[in-house]
Amino acid sequence: MNGGPGTVPSSTPRGHLRWLWLSAAVLVIDQVTKQLAAHYLVYATPIPVLPFLDLTLMHNTGAAFSFLSGASGWQRWLLSAIAATVGVAIVIWLRRLPARAGWQPPGFALILGGALGNLSDRITQGYVIDFIDCYYRHWHWPAFNIADSAITIGAALLILDMMRTNKGLPGPGR
Repeated sequence: MNGGPGTVPSSTPRGHLRWLWLSAAVLVIDQVTKQLAAHYLVYATPIPVLPFLDLTLMHNTGAAFSFLSGASGWQRWLLSAIAATVGVAIVIWLRRLPARAGWQPPGFALILGGALGNLSDRITQGYVIDFIDCYYRHWHWPAFNIADSAITIGAALLILDMMRTNKGLPGPGR
């Protein structure tokens, strides 16, 4: 990936900070859907939506795939500190990206919005609300939420940007 700390900043004074609208939209949509899930769903009781999709309210005290969820509570503050640090780093990175940064600005903005959505839950409740349950027969993917989806899509955009850059293919703004 090109861009990042140590590179020539964008030609605009604030770099790609205009993409923060996307982070804000992810944060709002994430928080609204989590509040709806908390209000209308019963904990751990699935509501079938499609043959491969249920809405199931879950509380995740750990990280991705419930990593560290069995810890005694210290993980709340560690994961919150990591998310806050990553958030600050992403804002700095967005400001310093070069003018023609391909898919990096929207990718980082999606990751930032998702990280802030889960950080908000973790700080205010001590856990992250998950409610989307995808499965095939009896195999269930770990429950997730809109913030997790935004983080995943953002990471995919960054990977695609790296692949395009390494192959010399044009990306948006290149």
